[in-house]
Amino acid sequence: MVTTTASGARAVARCLELSRAPYSDRADRLFRGWLTPAYRATIERVGAWMEAAGMTVRHDAAVNLIGRYEGARPDAPALVIGSHLDSVRDAGAYDGPLGVMLGIECVAALHAEGRRLPFAIEVIGFGDEEGSRFPAAMLGSRAVAGTLTPGAADMADAAGISVDTALREFGSQAAALATARRAPGTMIAYLEAHIEQGPVLEAEGLALGVVTGIAAQLRLEVTVNGVAGHAGTVTMPLRRDALAAAARMVSAVEDIAVAAASDLVATVGRIEVAPGAANVIAGEVRFTVDIRAGATDRRDRAAAAIGAAMEAIARDRGVTLTVATVHDLPPCPCDPGLMDLLDTAVVATGQGSRRLMSGAGHDAMAMVALGPIAMLFLRCAGGISHNPAEHVDPADADAAFAAMRGFIDRLGEDYRDA
Repeated sequence: MVTTTASGARAVARCLELSRAPYSDRADRLFRGWLTPAYRATIERVGAWMEAAGMTVRHDAAVNLIGRYEGARPDAPALVIGSHLDSVRDAGAYDGPLGVMLGIECVAALHAEGRRLPFAIEVIGFGDEEGSRFPAAMLGSRAVAGTLTPGAADMADAAGISVDTALREFGSQAAALATARRAPGTMIAYLEAHIEQGPVLEAEGLALGVVTGIAAQLRLEVTVNGVAGHAGTVTMPLRRDALAAAARMVSAVEDIAVAAASDLVATVGRIEVAPGAANVIAGEVRFTVDIRAGATDRRDRAAAAIGAAMEAIARDRGVTLTVATVHDLPPCPCDPGLMDLLDTAVVATGQGSRRLMSGAGHDAMAMVALGPIAMLFLRCAGGISHNPAEHVDPADADAAFAAMRGFIDRLGEDYRDA
């Protein structure tokens, strides 16, 4: 059994601190978008914690926050520990930042002991994982991995501000994004600690779980165009109501996912109606469809069925349909050897061994382009996430800290012997 420390409580307290002004772009709730004033305040605060833990701190061209604790050799490759610092709208305090805070705690403990490992440790707070400001996700980690798609910097937020304009406010620019790419061979592994965002660990009475992989994801942007008209004068048979058609499509998305009776999930999470007046028939509706499954073939079969159902509804309703792919992410398996090391480290803390898949996407999905990945899940109360009610027990955070320390030590022994 590992001796309890104050590290878990400090990590939790820091997450709570970051959930309030000036670290939120909203006074009444937590929302921290990439490259906003709240994001600037956050990276300054977290950067100070990194420096206090013994790290040198910098920002890359994507304004990801990077703290480095050198290994026994100054040019040693690094174990990268990371997660994201941005949030969804009306967020909880722990989704993303907790993994960064626990990484800082691991380095702080090594620094306090005066220990250097055969490899360096870098803790990265990625600027964009959620995609809550610009219409794509994982822009921060994909910049580091070198997998940004062409045109990513041309995207604009709801206020019409482009990625390039926002970067310039931070002293960077879109043309420099390629320099954020990490050089091949400089990362030996990537470790991410994250709340489970689901109820499995709590239901089984476990604080920690080792992730086996991350589900395949497909996100679509759907536009339905009908004809706007007066709500009192256009008779029902003559209407081409975009919202009525979209409502049938949303129901079809759910019906197809339920009928699959597997790990497949499909979600319509955002819908916009125009012109949006009480006395006007909707002329245009935009909505998102998020489809996920543990295997690409299951996800793609569902996507094809959903597409066919929406097209049939559009024909029946006399509306037009446009579907654009926002992102398409394959399943991402965790490294078997790293999973074994993490399992051993978890058991050494006195916790039971439990492996589970992640239905949620994480920065690890991008970082796998650079090397092997491992993920550690922490229990969260009620499985609630993306919600102000998100909660993590400090004791569970401390167990995660102990498991991460054990993982780092074991990885150091393996690396030294290799």
